[in-house]
Amino acid sequence: MSAADDRLLEGDAARQLIAASGLPASRGYGQGGYANAAPSGTESFFVTVHDYLRILRKYKWVILCVVLGFTAIGAVRTLMTTPLYTATVRLQIDRNVARILDSGSITPVEAGDNEFLRTQYVLLESRSIAERTAAALKLADDTDFLQTNGFSMMAMIGRLFAGAGAVAAPETVVNRRALDRAAASRILGNRKVVPVTGSRMVDITYTDPQPARAQSIAMGLANGFIAANLDKRFQANAYAKTFLEDQLQQAQARLQESEKVLLDFGQKEQIINTADKSSIAESNLAAANDALTKLVSDRIHNEQIYKQAQSVDAATLPQFLGDSTIQTLRDKRNGLVTDYQDKIATFKPSYPAMVQINNQIKEVDRQLAAQITTIKSSLKGAYEASLSQEGEMKRQIDILRGQVLDLQKRSIQYNILKREADSNRALYDGLLQRYKEVDVAGGIGANNVFIVDRAEVPGSPSSPQVTKDILFSLALGLVAGLGAAILLERLDNTVTTLEEMERLTGIATLGVIPRLGTGRVLEDELADGRSELSEGYRTLCTSLHFATDNGLPKSLLFTSAQPAEGKSTSALTVSRHFAAMGLRVLLIDGDLRKPSLHTKIGLSNLKGLTNYLTGATTLPASLQKTKIDNLVFMASGPLPPNAADLLASPRLLSLLTASDEIFDLVVLDGPPIMGLADAQLLSNAVAATVFIVRAGHTSKHAVRSGLKRLQFARSTIIGAVLTRYDSRHESYAYGYGYGYGYGYGYGLGPDEAENTRIESQPATPKIPS
Repeated sequence: MSAADDRLLEGDAARQLIAASGLPASRGYGQGGYANAAPSGTESFFVTVHDYLRILRKYKWVILCVVLGFTAIGAVRTLMTTPLYTATVRLQIDRNVARILDSGSITPVEAGDNEFLRTQYVLLESRSIAERTAAALKLADDTDFLQTNGFSMMAMIGRLFAGAGAVAAPETVVNRRALDRAAASRILGNRKVVPVTGSRMVDITYTDPQPARAQSIAMGLANGFIAANLDKRFQANAYAKTFLEDQLQQAQARLQESEKVLLDFGQKEQIINTADKSSIAESNLAAANDALTKLVSDRIHNEQIYKQAQSVDAATLPQFLGDSTIQTLRDKRNGLVTDYQDKIATFKPSYPAMVQINNQIKEVDRQLAAQITTIKSSLKGAYEASLSQEGEMKRQIDILRGQVLDLQKRSIQYNILKREADSNRALYDGLLQRYKEVDVAGGIGANNVFIVDRAEVPGSPSSPQVTKDILFSLALGLVAGLGAAILLERLDNTVTTLEEMERLTGIATLGVIPRLGTGRVLEDELADGRSELSEGYRTLCTSLHFATDNGLPKSLLFTSAQPAEGKSTSALTVSRHFAAMGLRVLLIDGDLRKPSLHTKIGLSNLKGLTNYLTGATTLPASLQKTKIDNLVFMASGPLPPNAADLLASPRLLSLLTASDEIFDLVVLDGPPIMGLADAQLLSNAVAATVFIVRAGHTSKHAVRSGLKRLQFARSTIIGAVLTRYDSRHESYAYGYGYGYGYGYGYGLGPDEAENTRIESQPATPKIPS
């Protein structure tokens, strides 16, 4: 008997079984067809905003705790900080425009305002100005000044970490210099130099717990900078005067020696220094070069004319045409030719008169040739004369060039000595002028730094600013809280939202099953037709009606990437729903490694799918009636050692073919993919596959890997279902409200829901054996 005959016999036996159990006939819900969901579109700006709002809702307590922590720390730090007072003095720093040779100042002239002002700012921030101020105000003797400026949390933390490096108390310092350096260090730590942008102004601010001391130190810094600037000017002038005196003596001795050597060399070589810039020999050479240029031009001209005359025979050159003799002979010849042509029509060429005219023409031609030869000879003579003049001029230039070179050789050493004498004289004159200017400018006490606004005693503390500091701590805490929330969200690699699942899978969402709240029971929620859980599964079943072109698929597999994602509960609930609608439904536990449906329904697992696949039993013997009308169950059966081999056998297709002829819908509770081949084999055999994803539990990598394996098996994936979805994390909600409890949020119950036994409906007659 063939396999087809076996399937027909099993189908007949199953029909008899259904008829005996009182199940109604098929209601004709379509067959087969399926349609894959289109991938989701590009993420819009509003979806991005929605994601951030979801993160805020999800981690609102984390953000709130971080914000409160930062605000509390900022408030404590602000309230425990000693009030400080700030005094400000404003200076105007003019660029020193005096020149060394004009006013006698030896202060370096800066290249530009920016560099000059930056240099002055660095000088204001130097330790020397702070030490000068501390010495002028005798701050080293002020014990209160050298001690810590009141209580400060940051200063206390700094002292804890500084250890031995902290500033020693005044009573432990053993010398005056250490006290001065400690006072200068305190000034450097509390003063600020703030340039006024776009001007020559600069503000010097000093902060201190005592207002009067802040004002006195700020003014002391300004006065110390002005005094240091004057001291530098006086010191520089005094040093320059001494230095210039020594340089003048050396320059005078060098000048006298160089002039003496120059005079002796001129007398020896008989070189007379005149005011002319060039010598006679150089002038003659220049004139000869100009004459040579003209001769070369004439020679080239005559040569070109001569070559033209040699290359032609006829008198066609301008030199020939312009000659009066040639012109006369040409006119005479033209007349003879004309006369000859007139008489040739009457007389023969041998006629005496014709012979005479012909002889006259030949004589004229001879005279023309002789005249042309004469002109050519004259042109040749002109060319040869030009060539001879050019050669003579070149020989003359060579003689003049030798004379000029001899003079230049004898003048080299003289010019060297002369330049040295001129340099020594210029250096001596410049040093003498500078010495006189410095001597005059040495007594001038002008300064380029002025006090524009004097420091006043501050009337209110500059810090701490309670409101500003607390608001800053609040803002910093908000930023840190948001950063922590985003970091936690980035570290969360699980699928949590509907949009995230659609972007990740690229398939349509058939339904979203909500997460059960605390204290709620799965059976009670499913029994309540108005609960969010019931509405979620009802929406899933409705989506299955439109999942394919032909309506509800004939066979349907529920699988997931990992265990405990809601496959069994979803398969059982969907089967119960369609059975309640009057469809004949066969529920098969296809998990041959860890079955659970028989515990939920409360039936035996002694016989089932494995028995049928091994051929140990027939289809009717593998089926079990449930306490739910129109729902027939096939357990997984005993656990086999080779689950994948059993599912790959032809009897699985035989089972599905026979079941399609008997039942309106076949639902398989498949195993998780988990790198095994079971789910791939089942999905390839059924008409449609539903992919289950548990929100907040399934990793994105597992989802991608599971879908890839299903697609590799050429499975027809009609959509995905998101279970245990927490709608509280969304910034929007769907539903009727008004106390009905309907909602668009869908998800699955707690983890223990997978192992919770669903109470069956009132008892119905058992399936006969």
